Order: sequence, then structure tokens, then C-alpha cells
Amino acid sequence: MTTRTHFEHRGFSLSYLDFSPGDKQREVVLLLHGFPDEAIMWRPQINALREAGYRVIAPDTLGCGHSEMAARVREYHAKRIASDHIALLDHLGVEKAHVVGHDWGSVVAWFVAGHWPERVKSLVAMSIGHPTAYGRAGWSQKAKGWYTFFFQLGPLCDWLLKGRGRFSLRRIFGSHPDMDEVMQRLSAKGRMRAAVRIYRANVVSVMLQKQPKPSTPTLGIFSENDFCATEAQMQDSEKWVTGAWCYQLLSGGHWMSLEQPDTVNRLLLEHFRA
Repeated sequence: MTTRTHFEHRGFSLSYLDFSPGDKQREVVLLLHGFPDEAIMWRPQINALREAGYRVIAPDTLGCGHSEMAARVREYHAKRIASDHIALLDHLGVEKAHVVGHDWGSVVAWFVAGHWPERVKSLVAMSIGHPTAYGRAGWSQKAKGWYTFFFQLGPLCDWLLKGRGRFSLRRIFGSHPDMDEVMQRLSAKGRMRAAVRIYRANVVSVMLQKQPKPSTPTLGIFSENDFCATEAQMQDSEKWVTGAWCYQLLSGGHWMSLEQPDTVNRLLLEHFRA
């Protein structure tokens, strides 16, 4: 059984998918999407995890998918978004969950595990390593993530991203497997600006501030052809974990959960069961 519904936190209506809702016997997996995605991007993992006996919860981050958009940039800070997910677990009566994040969802997952370790059974970070490891990565990472600084330009950036030119989202994130769907979804009024605001709210906290070291067992997964991140920032994340650390390098590109679902599903299940 699947339920898409909303709950209220911080004054916003936030959407989430809940598979096997109310089943107290199943362990819970919390799946956190990144940019420019929404909760349903996890559909290959949702099916596999449900079949393996897990309850799966996949929220739409503030401003994304079916969740409400916030007017102020500061509302998109990673710790505030992490608090939304903790509030969702509270709302559903879930004490602990396996937390999986990809891209910005990975950043938020690190915040969840670092600031609320008592709520996390295990952590899986896909593509993006610990925020402090990412922030301290060398110039190769800064060069790969050049668009992060471009996204700070506000309305000009938002306008260019909607087009088809060199600085359009279609060109920058052209390797996305579902780019037509992404562009259609973000063409709705205010949605592109809302989605990009997670970049504008977190430059200082990710690039300059230290974040807590998670104590939970952690798996880092990286793809060798990732267009936006370097392997070093994921490997260096081992220094920012006090719990058990495992690392897996895959072939392929950034959207591993869509491009290599069978491999990702196997790694998730092995990690949870370990």
C-alpha cells in the first residue's frame, strides 16, 4: 500500500510518500532526494526495499515535488530541512530509520545523522560526502562544482536555467536520465527558484563551517564518472565519521540510483543487514 500525503512543519505543508504506512513491524528506510529531483526518483529502490520487507518513506524536500515553497532563502538551510525529516519521523511515530541520501539529499542526510544520531540506524551517502570533507576538497572539486557559484546569481540565474543556452539547466545537468520531466516540473511558477535555493542557503555552512561527525555505520557510494563531484571528497569523509565506514566505487554517472538500480539496491540491503 502506498500513501502520498502532507504534514505541517515550520508553517509549511510538506509532501511525502509512505510505503506500508503504519506497519510497526518493518524497519524504516528514509530516502532523501537531491537537486533537481523529487521523492519519486527513488522508485527503483522503493520497489526493491519493499519486497525485502522494509517500510519506505520518501519526502519531497521543501520547495520540491508536491511540497510547499518558502519565500525566504534561509528556510532552505540544510539543518532546517533535516529538521523537517526528523519532524516527519515524529509525525509517523518512527523512532529510528536507515537514512539514504543522494546529491543534496546526501548533504541533508549527513546533517540528520550528525545532529540527530539517536534517530539513525545507518547512513548511506551517495555522490556527496560529509559537508566538511566536501568544503575542504581541493580546486578540482571547486572546478567541477562551478555551477554552485553560478546558482548564487538570483533572478538572472533562474531565467537562464529555464532556457536552452549554455547556462540552462538542460545543458548543465544534461546527463540526467529524465531531463524532460525535470524541465517540465520546474517550469511551474516559482519552482525553479525554489529548487535552486538550497544552493543559496548553504554555501557558508557547507564550505566554511564544520559539521558533526556521525557515529552511525556509514556507507559512501561514488560513481567514477560523476560530473559534479570528485572521488576525494567522498573518500575523505572517512575522517568525519566516528562509526564504521565502508566505501564503494561504481562505474557510471551521477544518477546511480536510476542508472544502476540493481547494484545500488544490493548495496543498500547489504549495508542495512550488516
